[in-house]
Amino acid sequence: MSAITVPPSSDRASTWDRVRTYRPPNRYLPIIATAALFLGLFGVGGMRYDGLTDPQVLMSLLIDNAFLIVLGVGMTFVILTGGIDLSVGSVVALSTMIAAKTLELGWSPYASMAAVLATGTLLGLLMGLLIHYFDIQPFIATLAGLFLARGITYLISVESISIKDPTFTELAFRTVYIGDYYIRWTAIIALATVAVAAYVLARTRFGRTVYAIGGNEASAMLMGLRVAATKVGVYVISGFCAALAGLLFSLYILSGNSLHAIGMELDAIAAVVIGGTLLTGGRGYVLGSLLGVLVLGIIKTLISFDGTLSSYWIRIITGVLLLAFVIVQRFATRRRA
Repeated sequence: MSAITVPPSSDRASTWDRVRTYRPPNRYLPIIATAALFLGLFGVGGMRYDGLTDPQVLMSLLIDNAFLIVLGVGMTFVILTGGIDLSVGSVVALSTMIAAKTLELGWSPYASMAAVLATGTLLGLLMGLLIHYFDIQPFIATLAGLFLARGITYLISVESISIKDPTFTELAFRTVYIGDYYIRWTAIIALATVAVAAYVLARTRFGRTVYAIGGNEASAMLMGLRVAATKVGVYVISGFCAALAGLLFSLYILSGNSLHAIGMELDAIAAVVIGGTLLTGGRGYVLGSLLGVLVLGIIKTLISFDGTLSSYWIRIITGVLLLAFVIVQRFATRRRA
């Protein structure tokens, strides 16, 4: 018979010490902090308000914020390179108008969706080319894109256009049931977008180049990385995600309006920063951006459950959180320096 070897007690003790003293890598701390904030808000709300801990509340958070999740994914790519995209809110509005107007003209829903995605991608490509090849600051180039996209919405119509196409409406309410709970397919698309983006950033050369540009663009060029294609590419991705978010928003409200999504670009930036992505670039994850959107969503939910607070408190609390995370980022970057 073979003897069973029992590890010495010192080995068992050292294993416990390693578990007890384990500290996650610093790069994961922002995500952990955002997750802890979300769980804390959810827990406090659950103790104070009946029904908040129902799993359907979490499902509803994903449904109600699906478009913002997708918008945050595109914004994460841009901010990781040290850039910014102020046009995404206007692209969302333009996407709703294109979808509503083309459907009103009798287009197939799928042709309408293709037109929306192509328009957003083209606008992103245009801004990326301006930023890299004409050396225009991202703030200025995307601000121009903001005015351009918003102006085109007014050219299409100054009135709200309802979406009544039966196929489009059926897509809007298509639901997947998980036991006693349900989630709409728009939320599933948003989560799939996060998964694809996470894979691209973590497992592809394009993703590694994104991080390298954010860390130090000059060093990335000296390393022979495809800086030009990547810088343009992140704005193409942002434009595509903004158009996709516009489609999800159209499915959510079933209308197109030139006044839709005013300030939504600021919500996307806030979610990305609260999710731990550095505004200076080079550090962050799309999972953090997802958590950032959920934090903003749970704040709205808590205010809705309370019933006595004005909706303005959403902006106040978001501003306080954003300021706090920016300050923490500042101290973190100083410590690294």
